[in-house]
Amino acid sequence: MVRAVAAFWGVLGIIGVWLLARRFGTGAGLAAAAWVAGSLWLIVVSRDGMRNTISPLFGALGILFLIAWSDRPSRNMALIAGATAAIVSLYTYNPLKLLVVLAFLWVLWIRYSDPPTYRRMAVHAPAFMVAFAVAATPMVAVAITNPQAFLGRVIGATVFNPALVPENDAITHVVRTLGQFVFFGDPNARHDVAALPLLGLPSAILAIIGIAVLWRGRRQPSHSLILLAFPVFLIPQLIATEGGSPHFLRGLGLAAPLAVAIGLGAQDLCRRLAIVLSSRARWSRSTSNLVAASLVGLLFLAVGIGSASTYLQRPVADRYAPFTYELVAMAELARPGSDAVVVDEFGGYTVRFIRDPSPLLIAPGQRLDAPAIDRVLARTREELQAAVGEEAAANAVAVAWNPLGQPTVWAAPAR
Repeated sequence: MVRAVAAFWGVLGIIGVWLLARRFGTGAGLAAAAWVAGSLWLIVVSRDGMRNTISPLFGALGILFLIAWSDRPSRNMALIAGATAAIVSLYTYNPLKLLVVLAFLWVLWIRYSDPPTYRRMAVHAPAFMVAFAVAATPMVAVAITNPQAFLGRVIGATVFNPALVPENDAITHVVRTLGQFVFFGDPNARHDVAALPLLGLPSAILAIIGIAVLWRGRRQPSHSLILLAFPVFLIPQLIATEGGSPHFLRGLGLAAPLAVAIGLGAQDLCRRLAIVLSSRARWSRSTSNLVAASLVGLLFLAVGIGSASTYLQRPVADRYAPFTYELVAMAELARPGSDAVVVDEFGGYTVRFIRDPSPLLIAPGQRLDAPAIDRVLARTREELQAAVGEEAAANAVAVAWNPLGQPTVWAAPAR
């Protein structure tokens, strides 16, 4: 069920990106949706049940309605854009909080690059702000009454936490994060497969072509918004130094703008190929367009097949530790009422999810104080020793092993 829900949101993300990218042309919309559907990065996020799988959809919708407001400045569009911006930035995954920053910088750019559009939008800016405030009110109330719940994780994982010890030095972190598109992958196997970069070479080339197209049209509000999204949505990855670099989940704000760039690149490539085919092969314009679109379509098909194959064929041994299968094994082996499990609070969520009713949970280092318990399960002998004492832990036996044959769950009598 967890995977089904995540996959459902992943499919909605494809639709959301298509709605956004088709604003730049029918070909761009189809190509962007095709890339999202076949991207290894986004397959991993949705297939593995990540809660962050909502990000491509909501990121695309947030950007789409901002563009719609600039296309057709009116009170109704300002209301829709304001409410959507509040929902996307406050009720979804943390990196999308920067949609507000993106919108602010974008309006400033429009003021400089397209004064007539800015003036038409400014007339309805109060409606945008009112809609934003109304939609944001419940979450703002939570942030005020419980700031730790709202900002604790954000601050704790970033350079603003003085107690945080980064896994990489600052230079390595920045280089790996900026190089994630072609050169470096996420070292966390829950977010990636075989530490592969976000884009293969074909997709990277299309993205570069698309960014060039966006740059040429940077005075258009739609194009400038996508361009500004890249540096803005890179900020969460750059300032969050907890864990390995790059961190693909923190970069999910980039999914929608990157898809648009790839879609525009594919559309521009099709146009150029059609011109070449028409002039050199002397084919009709319609035939040239069909052949060019088919060639680019085959490219996206190959990317999708390659991504699916890479994801499905990864060895179980590569997934065992990152997905904490030992917790699943403990939960499945534990007998509620007669067994106890040594696990921290975070791991306890997994145990309770797998086993309901759950066995007794003991924090690591805590002594067992439950006479009715017959057996204690733990991931190490040391955890068992703290729970049941040295004498009982000496009789511990392995009851689960990883794919390499190494013991991962130990069981000891409680007394």
